Amino acid sequence: MKVIELHREEKQLIEQAVLNNRQAQHQLYSKFSPKMLGVCRQYIKDIHHAEDVMITAFMKVFTNINKFEHKGSFEGWIRRIMVNECIDFLRVKKNVFNHQEIENIILSESDDSFEIDTFSVDDIQLLIDNLPDGYRMIFNLYAIEGYKHNEIATMLKISEGTSKSQLSHARKMLQEQVNLLKRKENGTK
Repeated sequence: MKVIELHREEKQLIEQAVLNNRQAQHQLYSKFSPKMLGVCRQYIKDIHHAEDVMITAFMKVFTNINKFEHKGSFEGWIRRIMVNECIDFLRVKKNVFNHQEIENIILSESDDSFEIDTFSVDDIQLLIDNLPDGYRMIFNLYAIEGYKHNEIATMLKISEGTSKSQLSHARKMLQEQVNLLKRKENGTK
């Protein structure tokens, strides 16, 4: 019964937000902004820029809220807007990709795997933050958001090979960082 009430309450808030009810918009913002800031932070290192992008994305959410069709989750719809806004920000900020075309790259999922279960969420975020912007973006889109390489290539206007290459380089850098941290923990260099 509680799930139905929560869903009904969210739907009512959305309906009120469509009518430009500022209180409903504020409630939706308060409910989703912490999680969406986390999404933006995955793509943008600087917390201030991440906050700016999140606020801009929420402006787009409220400007286009009448286009939400209640077919999927509202949170997922907002998340997609956040990710697209982060990509636009990084695209404008600078050219984030090392355009290395690798047409026949072979990725072995198992070869690039590494153990991160001994690290905290903050440690993992720091490792991801240390990646170059292009690597970090592709890694997040692929590993966290679940996009396929052809979808990433379309979104970012790059080739599939570039997407695969950037992911491969990101994984390699993460593996090197994990190995370095493990050596430090073990007292070896």
